[in-house]
Amino acid sequence: MLSAGLRWLNGEIRMSGLKRGSDELLSQTAAVSNGGIMTPKPGHKENNNDAKKAKLDRNLNNPSRVVHVRNIPNEAVETDIINLGIPFGRITNLLLLKGKNQAFLEMADERAASKMVNYYNNSGVPVIQGRTVYVQFSNHKELKTDSTHPGSISTQAALQAAQALSNKIETQGGPNTVLRVIVDNQVYPITLDVLYQIFSRVGKVLKIITFTKNNTFQALIQYPDVITAQAAKLSLDGQNIYNSCCTLRIDYSKLTNLNVKYNNDKSRDFTNPTLPIGDQGLDSLGIGGAMGMMGSPFTGLPSLGSPLTAAYSAAGGIPLGAFALSPVAATSATLGLGGIRLSGQQSFGGCVLLVSNLNEEMVTPDALFTLFGVYGDVVRVKILFNKKDNALVQMSEPHQAQLALTNLDKIKLYGKEIRVNISKHQVVQMPKEGQQDAGLTKDFTSSQLHRFKKPGSKNYQNIFPPSATLHLSNIPTSVSEEEIKDAFQNTGGEVVAFKFFQKDRKMALIQMGSIEESVISLIKMHNYQLTDSSHLRVSFSKSTI
Repeated sequence: MLSAGLRWLNGEIRMSGLKRGSDELLSQTAAVSNGGIMTPKPGHKENNNDAKKAKLDRNLNNPSRVVHVRNIPNEAVETDIINLGIPFGRITNLLLLKGKNQAFLEMADERAASKMVNYYNNSGVPVIQGRTVYVQFSNHKELKTDSTHPGSISTQAALQAAQALSNKIETQGGPNTVLRVIVDNQVYPITLDVLYQIFSRVGKVLKIITFTKNNTFQALIQYPDVITAQAAKLSLDGQNIYNSCCTLRIDYSKLTNLNVKYNNDKSRDFTNPTLPIGDQGLDSLGIGGAMGMMGSPFTGLPSLGSPLTAAYSAAGGIPLGAFALSPVAATSATLGLGGIRLSGQQSFGGCVLLVSNLNEEMVTPDALFTLFGVYGDVVRVKILFNKKDNALVQMSEPHQAQLALTNLDKIKLYGKEIRVNISKHQVVQMPKEGQQDAGLTKDFTSSQLHRFKKPGSKNYQNIFPPSATLHLSNIPTSVSEEEIKDAFQNTGGEVVAFKFFQKDRKMALIQMGSIEESVISLIKMHNYQLTDSSHLRVSFSKSTI
């Protein structure tokens, strides 16, 4: 089973002058790396060892607005603790004793803290990154945080995020254990396993059903209790799985229980692994009739935005753990395309593709760079010296490799139907000094033609399968329609139709005689020099002329 976790991105909050420091517990007082100081209740004897003091927090009968969380995993971060408390009320402070597997969460009042402790001790199971943790009242009356202390940035960012969420008002009637999830602007493939990784990061996921409705990928996800479902909705609504795309829109479903009859790539009951494998429609999954009752997923729902995304980005690039969807920020450089990335790049396989059945007389590393570059940034290309109809193409990210595989496998290129598969190689090696290569291996790391290096690039929103119609851009006004058509005609294909964009003459559509002709035209004409200062940009289009 895939492990779970979240990594938050795309934030706007910036906090200067603060650095993430050590998480080791300091002696003398309860000061720790994030600048937190615990103020004991009157009469509580000071101790030079906070770990010992934390262990004394066993009294569940004396409510306090400070909640003590024990047995947290080593890789836990501030947002894990926030996710436990945010459904119960406003969070005012946070202290993470990472090296001691403990944390303290200060709620706005004892009532909110009591709701949290009572819930987790009587009905809910608090889980952080797959480990059951223990929640109880602390003997401490309050937490004080020195915001100027080095290393306090992640705590301050997390608290700002919690404040932002607490200020939002839920207006959707009848929250329950089942969430309805819509993936908007789906550029990259999203699977049931991807959703499981993301949503099980918040708590135990019981069941998932995925389906497509109105040409949009959607899912129903069931949690064991309302609190966990509410925390997942608050935490994940509005988040991008990948940078600038695959946005999660989450609402409460009208259903209170999912009836899953098959365990396959479209539905899964994690409480019953013995279910048969089948591939049935929505009706047989027990949800067909309910779909029409759900209405718009956004009816009556306030725009929660992504306050967690914004705040956690301030925490800086924190290394990926066992599961890279950890709810702390990472820079775009850390994650390449950005967004929520999957564990160790494993869920989509590796970054290297094996391309076979190539026309070895025609295909070059540059040609493969241009073609595969439509679906991601190509790092290296290697045409095999002793088997020149095979090549290795290394993409920047695993989901780029998957996207290229999905769109380019079995297309015709120079008269041959190419095959694209994930390679067993993790990287494409450059030839060693003196090794015979004949220019068949090229490194494109520093190329100026990468389409996706710029975060938020519009190219993310214009990725389409190969088609006979090409989208042209960066056309100078001095270049005529006939000049462009002649240039494309010279690639060996037939120009069927051409049309400038009515509102922007710098762009046009050109239709070739076939998809194969279009693919070859894209390879030859992308970055074609139209004038001394203008190079043509070519991509596949979803439109026709």
